[in-house]
Amino acid sequence: MKLDRITSNPNQMNGQPCIRNLRLTVRRVIELLAIYPEREELRQEFPELEEEDIRQALIFASSYLDDRIIELPTTYETVA
Repeated sequence: MKLDRITSNPNQMNGQPCIRNLRLTVRRVIELLAIYPEREELRQEFPELEEEDIRQALIFASSYLDDRIIELPTTYETVA
């Protein structure tokens, strides 16, 4: 898998992985996907961000997750 849009420069954004040497970190892209569930709205706010950038950011971020099982609570309270 080629992630040619993910860059890292120690002199930019503290060396965090960024999108195409932009001042837009992979972490920020993942956050933006949660904030803007509609891609069109995301594109309006960040026109420099391309679909391939998003795809590669997701692949890069998922590569840091391992296959361990995390126990989640089986019950929850409903908010009225």
